[in-house]
Amino acid sequence: MRMSPANLPAKDRILNAANRLFYSEGIRAVSVDTIAAKAGLTKKTLYYHFKSKDDLIEAYLASRDQPNLALFRKWFDEADGQLADKVEAIFLNLAQSARHPRWKGCGFLRTAAELANMPGHPAMKVGAAHKKKFEAWLCDVFEDRNTDNPHELARHVVLLMDGAFSTVLVHRDPEYLVSAGRAARTMVVNGAL
Repeated sequence: MRMSPANLPAKDRILNAANRLFYSEGIRAVSVDTIAAKAGLTKKTLYYHFKSKDDLIEAYLASRDQPNLALFRKWFDEADGQLADKVEAIFLNLAQSARHPRWKGCGFLRTAAELANMPGHPAMKVGAAHKKKFEAWLCDVFEDRNTDNPHELARHVVLLMDGAFSTVLVHRDPEYLVSAGRAARTMVVNGAL
């Protein structure tokens, strides 16, 4: 049985509110007052659990890390076909997600853009680690299937994905993710390089 939001521990309520607000509106646009109000708690309670807004931003990204990686793995594992088809399926599923009106792109990239002048920010480290984990997972997948140049191929797929995320945000057209998926598929089929 799921707990109702009001019955969740305060820290979880704060993090859930931060997730919704930071993702939908951006980290700079959302105040801690707004997050506390959305969580149904006081600002004092928020600061009891997170010593600063920066700590909350870091926790927000950290909370998205494993669920996002698990979703990519799920899409890959559930896809029919060969390795190239499975890689393309990640992009096709992302394109489907991008068609939803509430889709705002990659939370990690959007946060990095907002914190670009703060490279030492803890959230930047979380975002970089997330991107590296995805790349490492792809590399392992390619190595397990004896793909030529698995490290380079994984890097190219990551570049396609992040480029597609950015382009979709600029043009509001999820078909860029579909095109990037086709390109990734071709790279995998051709041994990448």
